[in-house]
Amino acid sequence: MAETAYVPRLRAQFDTEIRGKLVEKFGYTNPMQVPALEKVVLNMGIGEAVNDRKKVELAAADLALIAGQRSRPSSCARARPSAPR
Repeated sequence: MAETAYVPRLRAQFDTEIRGKLVEKFGYTNPMQVPALEKVVLNMGIGEAVNDRKKVELAAADLALIAGQRSRPSSCARARPSAPR
C-alpha cells in the first residue's frame, strides 16, 4: 500500500488558493512565472539569554509550538568592531 506523502498546510494553501490568486492578479500566462515558496525560516532573537540558559530552552519550546518541529538553538559569535577607514 502506498501512503500519501505529507504536505504542510502552508504548501497546500499556497498551491490551492494563493497560486490562483497570483495568476489572476498579475496575469501570468506560464505556470513557471508564478513565484514559488522555497523555504520558510523562523528566527528568534534572545538578547537576555547570554547569561541564562533556561531562557534559551523556554524560547526553543515556544518556537517548537509555533513551528510544529524542534528548533536547533545556536549562538552567534561576538561582533567585532569594524576598523575605521
